[in-house]
Amino acid sequence: MPILTNPLDLIFQNLFFDVQGLAGKGRLFLKLEGFNVTGSIKIKPAMFMINDLERRGLLEPGRSTVIESSSGNLGIALALVCALRGYAFICVSDPNLSPTNRRSIEAYGGRVVVVDRRDPQGGYLASRIEYIREELARNPGHVWVNQYANPANRQAHADWTAMEILNEIPRISHLYVGAGTTGTLMGLTRRFAELSPDTKIVAVEPEGSVTFDSTRTGRRLIPGIGTSRRPELADPSGLDRIVYVSEIDTIRMCHRMARRHGLLLGGSTGSVLAAVAADAGRFDAGSTVVAISPDLGDKYLETIFSPEWVQDSYGMNTAVLADGTPVAPCEPLGSIIARLTPSRPARPHPPHPSLARFKSVRRSIHEEGAS
Repeated sequence: MPILTNPLDLIFQNLFFDVQGLAGKGRLFLKLEGFNVTGSIKIKPAMFMINDLERRGLLEPGRSTVIESSSGNLGIALALVCALRGYAFICVSDPNLSPTNRRSIEAYGGRVVVVDRRDPQGGYLASRIEYIREELARNPGHVWVNQYANPANRQAHADWTAMEILNEIPRISHLYVGAGTTGTLMGLTRRFAELSPDTKIVAVEPEGSVTFDSTRTGRRLIPGIGTSRRPELADPSGLDRIVYVSEIDTIRMCHRMARRHGLLLGGSTGSVLAAVAADAGRFDAGSTVVAISPDLGDKYLETIFSPEWVQDSYGMNTAVLADGTPVAPCEPLGSIIARLTPSRPARPHPPHPSLARFKSVRRSIHEEGAS
């Protein structure tokens, strides 16, 4: 493994987990993006969108301020990228922003503004965007990334995420992707149409999201998936189906994955896997299913994995999620340790030059003292 000097090189492009027993007769591979720097898939569009703004001459280090609407993951990613490139960053969010995500944005030097005025759809997205437009009018030097309409958001996943999948798993029958800004979904749909047109693309939405159906209503508390306003990037024409998942099922799946598979995963992943489980009867022995896991569960410890929050928000006792199914035992730990233990080098490394000089000086002192 190379020794890195830039945190933006910490992107794990071919990390998949074989999830047993969730896709019926098919085989399910979960693409894990939560181990990337800043903890999510959003570091990819953050890099692509800032690079595009730089290429167009719209940003100047030390002077420009980047502003964007985010419920967390993109905000964290942009905070890091902007810090490394010399730009100030303002993240416009809403009350659903978790304290962990807020602290992460601020740790990288970003500033968080919380908009608590609901929009006509009952969410906050339109209100957040209205606030950004007002800020741009007051501060002409601010630059809006606008992930909802930015083609570079989609391009990041066409050039990177799609190719990462296809280079590892060339024959895929079904691809399940959560829809938020739809950048991931649209980028994958575009590239798969070119290189794997037989793959069925399934979009996953929370109930109450209006991304593909403006008539849907309902409360949404889990950030990162679904919208209260249709993103400009959204285009359902290349999709095979759209599956709607209740947030209760999302929470159940997150707890199931932690307790039965040892994976602590985020809300979007729980939604996507709940959709796969609901479709299990559609898969045969020849089905190869890939699902996108945008982030891990560490950002959701105070929400999805908090018994108090789940009880207050949904009236559910998380104790009922322990269904009694035992965790499948893994192989003996000795076997895992042996597999992961690095091999010994073929020959010892020569001593560091400074150590050799130290030994030479010490030897000379010893010899002079003896004489």
